[in-house]
Amino acid sequence: MPTSIDQENSGITHPANVSSSSKSTGLEPTNQLYDPEATNRDYDDQLDTLNALLERENRIKEGAERFLKLPLNETMRLQVESELEMATGEIESLTRKIELETSRGRRRKNGIPLNRRKFAGQVPPVGVRFRADSDDRDRDDFRTTLAQANACIKSLNSLSRPITSPLPVPSPSSTSNISATDNDRSRVDIMNRFVSILQRNLRVRYETNLPEVIQAIIPALSDRCSMRCRAAAYRLVRHALVDSNSAEELHKQPLEWFIVKSLARDNKHAIEREQVIKLIRTIVDIVSEPRDRRSITATKTIPLSEPIMRAFVAVAEHAEDPFRPICIQTLAEMVLIDIDLVARSGGIRFLLHALGEGPVEVGPILAATFLHIIDSPRTRAYLHLGTDLEIALSAITDAYGKGADHADRMRSCTKIIQLMLRTWSGLMYFCLGDQHAIKSIIDTLRIPSLETREIVLDMFFDLFNIKAPQWYKTFIDGRRLTMYRKPRAFADQLTDQKLTEKASETLKLTDQYIALLVLVFTDAGLIDALTAMLEECTTGSNLSRKATLLMAEVMRMANRVLPLGVAAKIQAVPRVFNLAADYNRGEHRIVGTSALSAIDSFNRNRLRLQPSVRNARPRANSSEDAVRRGQRQVEQVKIKMGMQMDDKTFQSSLLETQVMLTKDSAKWNFEMLQELIEGPLLNPKRLEEAIKVARFMRRLLSFFHPFTHRFSDLPRKQPNVRWVRLGCSLLTTLLASPDGIRFLASEDDLLKQIVKCFAQLDPFNGTSESDPIFSKYRLSETLTYGYFEMLGTLSKHAEGIELMEKFKFFTAFYHLSELRDREDLITAVITNLDYTIDGHPRIVLSKALTSSDVRTRLYATNHLGDLIRDSVTPVAWTLRLLLTQIYDQAPEVCELAIQFLEEACDAMEILQLVVEMQPTMDHLGEIGHPLLLKFMSTPMGFRYLYSAGYIDREMDMWFHDRNIHYVVEVEIFLSKVFSSEAVEDDEDVLAFDGVVPPHFYGEMSKTELGCQVLSEKGHFSEFSHFVKQHGLESEDPELILKLKSILWAMGNVGATEGGLPFLEEEEIIPAILDIAEHSLIPSVRGTCFFVLGLISSTSQGAEILDDYRWEATLSPLGVPTGLCIPLDLNKFISLPAWDPVGIRGDGDSRLIPPTSHTDLEVISAIENLSNTVIANAASRSLARMKSRPEYRSAFSSPSVFFRALHTVSTQRYRLPVRRYIFDLFTTELDGELVLELSACADSLRAPPTFKQSEAHISRVVSMFGLKHTRGTSESDDEDDDMDDVVDETVNDTVMITLCPVSRIIGFDN
Repeated sequence: MPTSIDQENSGITHPANVSSSSKSTGLEPTNQLYDPEATNRDYDDQLDTLNALLERENRIKEGAERFLKLPLNETMRLQVESELEMATGEIESLTRKIELETSRGRRRKNGIPLNRRKFAGQVPPVGVRFRADSDDRDRDDFRTTLAQANACIKSLNSLSRPITSPLPVPSPSSTSNISATDNDRSRVDIMNRFVSILQRNLRVRYETNLPEVIQAIIPALSDRCSMRCRAAAYRLVRHALVDSNSAEELHKQPLEWFIVKSLARDNKHAIEREQVIKLIRTIVDIVSEPRDRRSITATKTIPLSEPIMRAFVAVAEHAEDPFRPICIQTLAEMVLIDIDLVARSGGIRFLLHALGEGPVEVGPILAATFLHIIDSPRTRAYLHLGTDLEIALSAITDAYGKGADHADRMRSCTKIIQLMLRTWSGLMYFCLGDQHAIKSIIDTLRIPSLETREIVLDMFFDLFNIKAPQWYKTFIDGRRLTMYRKPRAFADQLTDQKLTEKASETLKLTDQYIALLVLVFTDAGLIDALTAMLEECTTGSNLSRKATLLMAEVMRMANRVLPLGVAAKIQAVPRVFNLAADYNRGEHRIVGTSALSAIDSFNRNRLRLQPSVRNARPRANSSEDAVRRGQRQVEQVKIKMGMQMDDKTFQSSLLETQVMLTKDSAKWNFEMLQELIEGPLLNPKRLEEAIKVARFMRRLLSFFHPFTHRFSDLPRKQPNVRWVRLGCSLLTTLLASPDGIRFLASEDDLLKQIVKCFAQLDPFNGTSESDPIFSKYRLSETLTYGYFEMLGTLSKHAEGIELMEKFKFFTAFYHLSELRDREDLITAVITNLDYTIDGHPRIVLSKALTSSDVRTRLYATNHLGDLIRDSVTPVAWTLRLLLTQIYDQAPEVCELAIQFLEEACDAMEILQLVVEMQPTMDHLGEIGHPLLLKFMSTPMGFRYLYSAGYIDREMDMWFHDRNIHYVVEVEIFLSKVFSSEAVEDDEDVLAFDGVVPPHFYGEMSKTELGCQVLSEKGHFSEFSHFVKQHGLESEDPELILKLKSILWAMGNVGATEGGLPFLEEEEIIPAILDIAEHSLIPSVRGTCFFVLGLISSTSQGAEILDDYRWEATLSPLGVPTGLCIPLDLNKFISLPAWDPVGIRGDGDSRLIPPTSHTDLEVISAIENLSNTVIANAASRSLARMKSRPEYRSAFSSPSVFFRALHTVSTQRYRLPVRRYIFDLFTTELDGELVLELSACADSLRAPPTFKQSEAHISRVVSMFGLKHTRGTSESDDEDDDMDDVVDETVNDTVMITLCPVSRIIGFDN
């Protein structure tokens, strides 16, 4: 939010700006030819400019000197002296520059150019001198800027001196007001000027003495100064901070109470409060930056005191404060850096409250913050188990009785619950205490009158990643699914199946985590809760059907991702079968049988409406096979009958097409035309008759001629597309016989005219047209595009390619590829050409692949990738062309080529073929690594890379750095794909399809030679030693990250048949299981969970894990899928309980009790304000005290003010209450008062051995104040007497008992 402080800065004119403008007028080196006249002219202009500036500064200096001779008040005199000092500095700087320019000018007049070069690369003869000059100038600029900064500090110091004016003044009050306003304005100007100096020159920040700056701006922070003045002071402090040392230095300065009071001001002082908050954020940012590698692991502290933190928390708590959102986010950052400070100031309690009931938009941020806290045993000790973080569930668990208005709150709560349950920290925290939190979520489904249960059901659909197809709505509405047909065209379904085919082959990391979620929730009673929903109503409702649907989906998912034995227990649904078999109670039997029938119907219709990949290929015994076979037979009979047509029938068919009778294609019989072309005309005799005797073919082909504007002018609409198909069929028929080829070559003008159309665009031809046939408009709006399809039909036949060569089509294509703005033409050509026959079409494609236009190259590469993807067998020429694209200059073309190569190399035959070509990929850097890792998985590829030195080089890099990057990549993917905000087209999510990404050590262990190299290097033994030594590390983040990286490396090695013996030799599997069950870090346990899944992906690995009660999921054929589940679930997901850490405030925070009775009464009332029960009475009491004369001394006493400040800094007060307490006191906060407060802090602090006297402990002060006699005096003696009276009165008072009064009404004794 821009402030007027920032805006003021742009409008200030001061000598610093003058110097920067004069600096920009200095001569710059140039490579142009030396022109003596022009150079001298430029030199004269520069010199004139500098002289004009010097004259201006001299005038300022003379004016200032004259001013100083006049009688001035102190403020004005100090301002004039400051201007004089700055003007003198500018005069010295300008004089030096003029001398420098004059010496350069002399050299120019003597014919020596400063920077003349005869040819590129020649060193200028005076280059060394020029560099020295520029260095001197930079040094002078720094010195000047530093001098200006010091001058600003002096000016600020001088403005804070007491004003003594020797002149007689007419009105003291008006003069003081004017001088105060002038002072403020002067301070703001100087501070803004100082900030602009610090912004321009970073080095000055490091040279500036921060304590001096603070001492200079403390007067500007006093209550007497304006809001803008205080804001400018905070802004200056913020810009003066450079590193953590300066932040520590700031912590020692006496700014604490100024910041506390500024934060407590109302919204009229928004500019000032904004600058304070920016200052606090700057301190947090500086502390959060790592100073070096070692400091990453060190625990950091934020140099802010508890009073400032409590004031900051009060702003964050106030719901109506405009700065609340930024304060909440800043507190969330602070918790991650220095949790102890935030805990001491009550920030954690507030953040938990904000997570449960605060603004919806900050919920995910706070949830992620607390999840990070849970991940470490040191930080989670600040949370109370079972009460703190569970507040995030309150909108769901406490929804009963809150009505439909609460629905939005519940939806936002479900997003937070999903976010937390999709992380290891959240899942394991909520599983503590016998899964109490998870059971409480599930139990909300059992409340019959809760109308918002559908929101909870939707949460489970999202949590288990269940994607609802279109027909779910039909199922939930209770309509029959048997009448529901396929919603999309068959072609669309095939496309979707192709896209999902690869994804369905292997289970993903997300599936492994969801398997655990399903196990946890079914173990906590989810199926029973859903069954309870079904029992509510025998007739069934949308809600109960949705519950049935969720039950069916959970059972299906269990069958897919869980081991057979575990899944069978879930799928048994004993309670539903018990209901169905309960013959004693009819309603139970109805509910049970309806549920089983619905689940069965759902499963059958799912298979029918969503055929799996296995069913995508048409089977020989499928129900539709007879229909397809019949259609083929009918087509063959038609063709056979057509070719055997007699003369009379053929003649009548030709006439029936209407082609011989009219040129209007709308009147032609299209069906008859199609039958003739695809039937009788395939007979050479009939074709010859149609060409020579009836002249039918000539009339038909003339319709397709571009220059007749009949076919080429038809609009590009769906009904007209059939003419394009007819044209392609016609060319196919003509190419089938020698007569047809001869007719196309010599008797008809179709091909000749199409070539002329291309010539209209050819820049080498010179016959350009204003409206060419192949214009952009015609290609997009008319059937002109069909000519490209026809040429594609020609290119499918060797005879057609000969015709194209004869008419020089390929020459035209080569010329078209040079057109800059017509990439649509070349893309149409390469899309429609057929490449099965070796020849010019492949050359056209290769020319497009090396076109000068990047978009054309991208399109051609994409098309080439599609050709490779669609080819049934590996084609060497396409792979060779694709390999040339990895050397393209444009990185996007390279990346696309690599992407297609990676996809193609999934097939072992293609991978072998590519490896045999031995491409060089060193230049690709990071994007080439995945492909090279695939090369490593084959013996030939590994030998090739090993001989090229790639293996040794990469092995060292993975050992030291890349292992860490791999962990980060996987964890970022999992956090993104599981976050509620994840979008499907997120680049990072798409770049990683969820299958475990290839790991160098894993690919290496796939070959025998790789295992040998791994064994020789000894890396695996080092890994196992580290795991055994640091497996249960819970403090050092760097060691924990390295442990995760090594676990992933071991898992990838263990996932191969050749790598598993490494794990057995080192006996590392028991160590990994021990970490999974005993580590204090949830994310490390989660890493072990995924790693054990990798180890279980081989049959031998699955058998080993089975001995340790970790069961692998197998496919129906008994092949391990790479998922592994602990049979003893609690041992894995339960973290050990902890005792909350005792939060201790700032040391020695107790004060000696006040001796004065009035002081004690005021402080007691202020303390009562923190108690919401008696706060109103306390505020009335304080208002009454404020109006009485005997209390005036208390409300103006620095010691009482310090006690009040100490109270609000050690207890929780809401922001309006803090504001009210500050408004009670008549003291003005300034530098002098801060010194007095500092003295009070020393004198009033209670020593560690101090114990309160019995008199003070037993003293009870009324929140309504004391009754005073009329003769009350403010002297100490009378106060002491009053104290005695109060003590006696209090001691005589009967204690209030809190027992309720018991009365029996209606009976007499």
